Amino acid sequence: MMILAVNPGSTSTKIAAFNDELCLWKKTIEHPTYEISSFNRVSQQYNYRVKAILEILGEMACQLNEFDAMVGRGGLLKPIPGGTYLVDEELVEELHDPPGGEHASNLGGVIAYYLAKQVNIPAYIVDPVSVDELDPVARLSGHPELPRTSLSHALNMKAVARKVAEEIGSTYEQVNLILAHLGSGFSVAPHRKGKMIDVNNAVNEGPFSPERCGTLPARLLIKQCFSGKYNEEQMLTYLNKEGGMYSYLGTKDVRKALAKLAEGDQKTKLVLEAMCYQIAKEIGAMSTVLYGQVDRIVLTGGLAHSQYITDKIIERVSFIAPVMVAPGEEEMESLALGALRVLRGEEQPKFYHSIDHLKVAAGDR
Repeated sequence: MMILAVNPGSTSTKIAAFNDELCLWKKTIEHPTYEISSFNRVSQQYNYRVKAILEILGEMACQLNEFDAMVGRGGLLKPIPGGTYLVDEELVEELHDPPGGEHASNLGGVIAYYLAKQVNIPAYIVDPVSVDELDPVARLSGHPELPRTSLSHALNMKAVARKVAEEIGSTYEQVNLILAHLGSGFSVAPHRKGKMIDVNNAVNEGPFSPERCGTLPARLLIKQCFSGKYNEEQMLTYLNKEGGMYSYLGTKDVRKALAKLAEGDQKTKLVLEAMCYQIAKEIGAMSTVLYGQVDRIVLTGGLAHSQYITDKIIERVSFIAPVMVAPGEEEMESLALGALRVLRGEEQPKFYHSIDHLKVAAGDR
């Protein structure tokens, strides 16, 4: 099966061609900020990005009719169970004006759909960030007006979970795992028998990351909001783009922080240790969700390339279960494999508008 995967980012579009599991080629199209910023809405970037994709396909001597399916990164949709979803007109309409707001990933399904439509093949999205498989007990935050919601790096975590299960001679549906995705934001999730039954919301909970604050002292945060120093937009930037390690060290690049650590900088040492401490503490908390019955703990994402980071976490959590390290983000492979499972009949495609999103959000599956 030939599959074209499309993954739009804020200033780039990644595309890759697969023959079954084999990646034939990958390309990253960089979009200059001045060009991207000329569009008022993400949906308006469609023609601009498609033109760039078709140019790459021309360079690679690829025709659309060579492919059996298109697959795109899912957007900020309503809560849905994990899986591979067929993209249809209704889903495209929702991706043009998604309930979760503006994000480049919203274009993934749209681009896949219209490219696929030209040659009459199916288009899919796989495990978008809005995947919600939380147990009902995990949704209560402490106030009914502030329910906990699932927003995470589901695509990479679920793909890595499947690989880990296979490596230990089992299947994703038979194991209990704790996945910690460590990138610019962090997601730490217990996966019970194929379901991600809890997870820190990656934009407002959990450990602090290179640029995100994670969970903060609520009273102090309220005082900041009403201090007169910040408006709403500035506070969101404060929390999600200028928080975490960046707020302490002035850099979002963990490699630079590790270089300062190697020079003996004590402040950097404390901040990095605190970040690893919080990750380990979150993993420990999630182990209670699984009643301590954890087959493996898995560290993945870009920061898992750093042995310093992984060693600091492992020394605190290895008593819970064996720890595996799967560094990097295999998003393109994850997209292609999700589509491939459906094309092979190993998994049935799901339909976005057949899902009762209110029931999903309430934990009623």
